[in-house]
Amino acid sequence: MTGAAFSLYAPDQTEFERWFAEGTGMTELNRVVAHFTDGKLLKGTTQDFFPNRPRFHLQPASGGVPVEVRCRSLKALFFVKEFAGNANRRDLRGFLNSPGETAQGKKIAVRFKDGELLCGYSLSYLPDREGFFMFPSDSGSNNLRIYVIVAATVEVKAGPSADALAQKVLAARPE
Repeated sequence: MTGAAFSLYAPDQTEFERWFAEGTGMTELNRVVAHFTDGKLLKGTTQDFFPNRPRFHLQPASGGVPVEVRCRSLKALFFVKEFAGNANRRDLRGFLNSPGETAQGKKIAVRFKDGELLCGYSLSYLPDREGFFMFPSDSGSNNLRIYVIVAATVEVKAGPSADALAQKVLAARPE
């Protein structure tokens, strides 16, 4: 896939093992669901995701060889409690009269190019960064935190503007 726009590929195992042995990996194993800008999803675990690096490795939940994921091909990386989630649970929409600021940061609403809206809190959002972490406003969500790639968004609003964006988008959608 040399030169292709899609940048998800399986590195040779030796390269991955050598790279990981150099001590660049995180010690914690994280369950993640990678949402790509082309609509594809990849579930697995990672030990080497860092927001300031252009790529990381993901061990697919289905098994097999670890794959290298380039952040620029992502919409967002969801750090999850479980891969399956709860299919019967209906996520709460918007902010639901939540406080403007919590220990997890200030309110933030994110509208992606594909139309998806995420509402939550962030301590690290700055418009000139490539991405930022946010925590979901719905504490019962399967998502622990989400790393948002700014290039995949149409609009990001923080503080009182986040409420306004969420209300505008949700009012335009049927339940």
